[in-house]
Amino acid sequence: MKVCFKILWLWMLMVAAQNVSAVLTIEITGGTEAALPIAIVPFQKEGKVPPEDVAAVIAADLARSGRFAPLPEEDLIARPHAASDIQFQDWRRLGSEGLVIGKVSALGADRYEVSFQLFDIYKAEQLVGRRYQVPAAGLRHLAHQIADLIYETLTGEKGFFTTHIAFVTVSRAAHGAKQYALQVADVDGHNPHTILRSKEPILSPAWSPDGTQIAYVSFERRRSEVFVQELRTGQRQSVASFPGINSAPAWSPDGRKLALVLSKEGNPEIYIRDLATDRLTRLTHNTAIDTEPVWAPDGKSIVFTSDRGGQPQLYQVPVSGGQAQRLTFEGAYNASASFAPNGRRLALIHGDKGQFHIAVLNLQSKELQVLTQTRMDESPSFAPNGRMILYATSGPQGGVLAAVSTDGRVRQRLAQQGDEVREPAWSP
Repeated sequence: MKVCFKILWLWMLMVAAQNVSAVLTIEITGGTEAALPIAIVPFQKEGKVPPEDVAAVIAADLARSGRFAPLPEEDLIARPHAASDIQFQDWRRLGSEGLVIGKVSALGADRYEVSFQLFDIYKAEQLVGRRYQVPAAGLRHLAHQIADLIYETLTGEKGFFTTHIAFVTVSRAAHGAKQYALQVADVDGHNPHTILRSKEPILSPAWSPDGTQIAYVSFERRRSEVFVQELRTGQRQSVASFPGINSAPAWSPDGRKLALVLSKEGNPEIYIRDLATDRLTRLTHNTAIDTEPVWAPDGKSIVFTSDRGGQPQLYQVPVSGGQAQRLTFEGAYNASASFAPNGRRLALIHGDKGQFHIAVLNLQSKELQVLTQTRMDESPSFAPNGRMILYATSGPQGGVLAAVSTDGRVRQRLAQQGDEVREPAWSP
C-alpha cells in the first residue's frame, strides 16, 4: 500500500511486524472455467540438458493470465517437434485452439538456441515462430518473452510476463529482532533480489515509468524519509526528509516529478517535487488529511485519499491546482487508488462493515465493482496491460500477495512458506 489512511489519521507511519520470505509460489485459486485450451508440447532437448524447462515456464505464464488453460502433459496425444510431425485433425479432437512446439539445443559453454512455433489448429497454419540464442542464465527470461508473444498473438493485447514486482518483506531473527527488506522479483515470484535491508520499516515502493528506479519510504534514520534508488547501480538519494511525515511517493508519467505526502507545515498535504530542480509545490490546502496520491496516465491530474468529507474517500485535483472533485460516494471507506494504464478505471480499497476489498471504479459510468471476498485487502496495483490487479491480503499464516482479474473471474495467491509479504507494486 502507499501509506494506510487509518495510520495517517492517527499520525503514525509505523506498521505491524510482518514475517516474510523472498520466494513466492503462485497458486491459481479460481476462475479458469472460460479459459482458452492450448497445447504446449514439452520442447525437444538436444545436447546438454538446459537448467530451465522453457515449455513449462511458458505454460505456467499462460495459465496465470486466466486467459488460457494449457492441457495437462498427460493429455497430449503426441510430441511433435516440427511442423511436418503435426496431425492437426488429431489435435482438433482435444478441443485445443492453439499448439506450441519447440526445441532447445545446447551450443557450447552455457549457451542455448531456442526455437518455437505457434499454430492455429483449426486453420492448420503457423501464427508465429521465432529462433533465439541466449546464455543459460537467460532461458527463464526468454520463456517469459515467448509467453508474451504467444499471449499477444492470440489476444491482440500485450502480455505482462517479462515484468517485475516489488514488495516489502519482514523477517524475524533468532533473537527476535525484525529485518525489513525491499525486494524485486520476476512477476512469477522467481529471481528475487534485495534492494534494501533495514531494521526499521520500509513502505510504499513505487516504480519509475521506465522501470529503472524505485521510490520508497524508509524509517532507517528513525523517522520517515523518501528515497529514490536506481536498480542497476543501487545508488539512491533522499528526496524528502522534512520534519513530520514524508510518505507515499508517486511518479509522474514522464518520470520527472514525484507527488508526496508531507506534513512539514503541520497537516498532511499533497506536494509535487520536480526531481531536476528540487522545486516543491503544494497541491492541496485543507484541514483534513490528504494522502495516497496517484497520477492520472495523462499527467494532468492526481487522485488522492482524503477525509475532508468526514470519511476516507477518493478525490481528483488538477496538477495545475484548483478545486478537488470527489470521485467515490458508495460506502464509508474508499482509499488507495491505482490507475488503470488507459486511465479509464481506478482500482481501490473499498471498506464495508469492517472488511476491506479490492474494487474497480469506472470513471465514466461511476460504477463500482467489488472484485474480492477476502476481508483485509490493501495496496492494489494494475498490471501494465490492465488485465490483472496485484494486491496484499491476509492469509491463514498472515500477509500474502494475491492477484485478481479486472472482471473478478480469475484469482491467484502468491503463497509464502510460513512467511508474510506486503506493499506490492507492479512494474511498468
